Amino acid sequence: MGFIGYFLVLVVSSVVSCTKFDELFQSNWAPDHLLIEGDYANLTLDSLSGCGYESKKKYLFGEATVQIKLVEGDSAGIVTAFYMSSEGPNHDELDFEFLGNVSGELYLVQTNVYTNGTGNREQRHTLWFDPTADFHSYSLFWNRRSIVFLVDRIPIRVFENKEESGVGYPRSQAMGVRGSIWNADDWATQGGRIKTNWSDAPFVATFRDFEIKACELEPETEDAEAKCGPTRQFWWDKPSLRVLSRHKAHQLKWVRARHLVYDYCKDTARFIELPKECV
Repeated sequence: MGFIGYFLVLVVSSVVSCTKFDELFQSNWAPDHLLIEGDYANLTLDSLSGCGYESKKKYLFGEATVQIKLVEGDSAGIVTAFYMSSEGPNHDELDFEFLGNVSGELYLVQTNVYTNGTGNREQRHTLWFDPTADFHSYSLFWNRRSIVFLVDRIPIRVFENKEESGVGYPRSQAMGVRGSIWNADDWATQGGRIKTNWSDAPFVATFRDFEIKACELEPETEDAEAKCGPTRQFWWDKPSLRVLSRHKAHQLKWVRARHLVYDYCKDTARFIELPKECV
């Protein structure tokens, strides 16, 4: 069974969460801009504030998925995010950031990986659909060997563990699952040249179908290796998940050929010496 199998296989020791927003998450910023309607979470941005939420628990390895319908119309300057992050200045973080654009122009999806407080690992993609017309799923899969960013179950990026080459890898800090919307018109659209059109506010991004299949961990009180280590035989540690299946590898190749518009590993103007993981 190839990489696709991890969507179907759950061993008994795994932790599975798929429930209502209020059971998994809580507001962590501007609760008056976060409206929960049944299974839907509406995140609102206006000239006063954006907003955000975070999971009540933290996780070490597994998968987090959500469906999102992004801000429609003129979304220039607006960033909607789905991500995982630990705490503190030396945090680990896995990012989906959706960069808005003027009406008729394509959204860009920016992914990033932080290890021990250091990021600067951006990739940007266009999408093969209109992310404002309907809901689409976005997933973060994470084990000791690799991190996979998926859109509608199609991999768009793989970040491999290259610790043997001196590259940091997020494998010891539990991360919360988060979402947010905010104004970033100083950089988000065409390098900050296009500003947010506040006459169109409020801007709303809608999240639904939250699913977390991961190892729950409280970092201050539990031993990460004992609670979430490979001896527990979690589904994400299965040998079949060490590499992408042939089908998934072809999908990734197609995405990179058709939709990758920026890769930090190719940015020789930005990096005099390319990061170690790019070599």
